[in-house]
Amino acid sequence: MLERNIGIFNEDVEGNEGYLYSTNAKLSSVVANQRQTDVTAASFDFKGCKVIDIGCGDGSYTLKLLDLKPASIIGIDPADKGIESAKKKAEGTGVEFMVCGAYELPFEDDAFDVAHIRGVLHHLNDPERALKEALRVAKHVFVIEPNGYNPILKVLEKVSPYHRRHDEQSFSSVKLDRWIRNGGGKVIRRTWVGIVPMFSPNWLVRTMKFIEPVVEKIPGFSHVVCAIYVFVAVKTKDAP
Repeated sequence: MLERNIGIFNEDVEGNEGYLYSTNAKLSSVVANQRQTDVTAASFDFKGCKVIDIGCGDGSYTLKLLDLKPASIIGIDPADKGIESAKKKAEGTGVEFMVCGAYELPFEDDAFDVAHIRGVLHHLNDPERALKEALRVAKHVFVIEPNGYNPILKVLEKVSPYHRRHDEQSFSSVKLDRWIRNGGGKVIRRTWVGIVPMFSPNWLVRTMKFIEPVVEKIPGFSHVVCAIYVFVAVKTKDAP
């Protein structure tokens, strides 16, 4: 099964030497993505882990994982131009990249300690199938996704040319939980973070970043206002 948007992502790489949100990116994308990188480090201990990065794109955020001292990293993505870009970025790092979709991974059960899936599910035709496969090959699954409860995001998915061109769709935590359960897993940790919109003007970035720490700490409110949903899942048999 191939995603409709693979060609679009390849065009992004060819026209920008990387994806629009990671290479030559606007301040808003830099700030928003840094929040995701920070919450990754705070939410899971990658030290000494064998990691598969599913939907690694151009490798920019795969390589950020090196700061967390994993034992090894393999990045996979169906967009061949993205993988070409990732390999160039990764020269001399020991990180491996390969062209591969998320639905049939060429690895044994429990081949990895953790599957890292950052900003990928909302681009897929069958995200539930991708989560099930991630749970097969890894003992833990770490996911970052747009917050499906955020009403502004729902509007952007309908009207933003970028969101529509890249087939973006967001999911509620309830739906993601159900997909994890159907795949034989259980969510053991979750949080909602970040309020800086990607591709927004600089004046808005500075304002939103200033109030972000306060918003993130308000129970309930953060679940609706925050832009990002983050969770860690394990196979049900391994759940505490």
